[in-house]
Amino acid sequence: DMKMCDCMKRALVLAGYESSGISTLMRTQGFDNFSLDYYKESQKQYDGMKKMYEKVKGFADNFNADTYENFLFLGGTGLGKTHLSTAVAKTVIDKYFDVLYVTANEMINVFEQKKFGSKINPSEEADTSRYYSCDLLIIDDLGTEMQTPFSVSCVYEIINARMMSRKSTIISTNLTQDDIRKRYWDRITSRIFGEYQP
Repeated sequence: DMKMCDCMKRALVLAGYESSGISTLMRTQGFDNFSLDYYKESQKQYDGMKKMYEKVKGFADNFNADTYENFLFLGGTGLGKTHLSTAVAKTVIDKYFDVLYVTANEMINVFEQKKFGSKINPSEEADTSRYYSCDLLIIDDLGTEMQTPFSVSCVYEIINARMMSRKSTIISTNLTQDDIRKRYWDRITSRIFGEYQP
């Protein structure tokens, strides 16, 4: 039974930060400095957000190889969706799991590159495998990507494949539930609203 030394563990965590796509955000955004003050105006909102914070923190703190939970962070800009996503990513990476944090736009660009080739180097094929294989995928800003049949099919493909392989996903969006229904196929919205905790 091989034991990993602390320096190797630290190197793995730092490599995880780098490959997550948000290493700089992780320096300033964690669970320890997430503030619920924004929600103090309304007791109902405050209580709801406190409950959500505790649920998401529990998910991250207890993340393991069998974890399968999905979250949909809805709401306008400046409500803490990115901060909470970053805090989850950092906590899960600290447990040596592979986390990929990507904007919807970046994700679609990679799939377009894979399908249509790179504009810079047409022979270079984009690698999309990590979107399927990572332990936790965090898709930020769903709805900001260019709306095409191709982009919608990519979103469906990722959501469906990860659901089938029981791999956790977090999606954050400024869209409302109605916006999501109008913008994406029924097959996507039924999976999001059926499998994700809003």
